[in-house]
Amino acid sequence: MKIAFFATPDIAINSFKYFINSSNYEVTALVTQPPKPSCRGKRIIERKIETIALENNVRVFEPQKISKEPDIIKELKALECDFFITFAFGQILSQEVIDIPKYATINLHASLLPKYRGANPICEAILNGDKKTGITTMKTVLELDAGDICMQEEIELDDEITTPELMEKISFLSPNLLDKTLMGLYDNTLIPKPQDATKATFTKKIKKEDKNINWDANAREIHNKVRAMHTINTCHTKFANKLIKILRTKPLEYKGAEKCGEVLNVSKEGILVKCAADALLLVDVKPEGKSEMSAYNWSLGAKIKIGDMFELC
Repeated sequence: MKIAFFATPDIAINSFKYFINSSNYEVTALVTQPPKPSCRGKRIIERKIETIALENNVRVFEPQKISKEPDIIKELKALECDFFITFAFGQILSQEVIDIPKYATINLHASLLPKYRGANPICEAILNGDKKTGITTMKTVLELDAGDICMQEEIELDDEITTPELMEKISFLSPNLLDKTLMGLYDNTLIPKPQDATKATFTKKIKKEDKNINWDANAREIHNKVRAMHTINTCHTKFANKLIKILRTKPLEYKGAEKCGEVLNVSKEGILVKCAADALLLVDVKPEGKSEMSAYNWSLGAKIKIGDMFELC
């Protein structure tokens, strides 16, 4: 089978390499987002997936907006692919592009659709404290993540998993599900099923202010937020007018009447902070201008004591 692979971030690399190395497929092209400058704008960040494509003599297309680039669309048509695969590509496909392959354009989405349609399903599942999520292959349509479901695989979640850890699991499981989907559609043993649109939920875009820790929230809610945004959009608070990134936490039961954001205890286990309900143990942090460290080690240098207050940024 001839396929073109549409993907940009590293989460798709395992799947891309799987299809390159499989004798059942010929990967004719990689379609990826154009490289962007680093955060400080000093250099262009190369895509790892693009490097892999070039090392394996796979053609690379970098459209600014695929639906508006007729020359690239013409070249994709000339490839005569059986399938297009999209996996966190980052652009909306036009109907013209969706209809190019002989069989279908298949998308891998990182949730159990119709739950968590949209661009942020991994973070959303952790943010909401879900006990399970999963991955879905579906036929791509113009409506956002609304296509017929081909196959799904569940992923159990514990109370400690972070977004990068869940991304790693999804990356590991995705190649096999995509392979089974394409094989099933190719030999007509897989019949996609329509989604129940009445059960659809949609993810929210993370805003800059969402990274602030509000100590008036429950400890469990803050803990989920820290896990969801770990190293991606890291949560932060302020202490002594300095920004503190919170990397790892643990919610603990507590019934005291202290103020939200007040330090309840400092020990080798971490810094215990009062929340609206219960308390949150800060385990690992990254103080402004310093490296990651245990909250206890930070407390020694910052001279944090019971009764001190954390603030909203």
